[in-house]
Amino acid sequence: MDLQKALEYRNSRNLFCKQLGITVTELSLGYAKTVKEVTAEDVNPIGVAHGGLYFTMADAAAGSAMASYGHKAVTLNAQYSFFRSAKPGDTLTAEAREVKHGGTVCVYDIAIHDQNGVCVGTGTFTFFDLKEPLNIE
Repeated sequence: MDLQKALEYRNSRNLFCKQLGITVTELSLGYAKTVKEVTAEDVNPIGVAHGGLYFTMADAAAGSAMASYGHKAVTLNAQYSFFRSAKPGDTLTAEAREVKHGGTVCVYDIAIHDQNGVCVGTGTFTFFDLKEPLNIE
């Protein structure tokens, strides 16, 4: 599996993340990092980053880490805990690390930090490996 091609594939083919400005910046076997600068368009009615932004960043990081094995997968379960709020101008980084790589079920822990290294939330995402190749080449 060419991980650089997989990273490029994730960034070009995930149109939802592309629309939100979420980019996969690092990818290795069982690990991925996504980055996003919070903009005025990302906030909820009280002026802080919408919860969906954090969740999407976490899902994109975990899904990319899962994709590092070269297979299509779907999310079976996802849990995310919100600790702190980000505001426009903040840069968020989500990192997904593999906890379990099973035959079909794989689990990833995610942590999102702001530009100061403050943890704004964590989550756990469980995927089902469809055992179908991504066809990145």
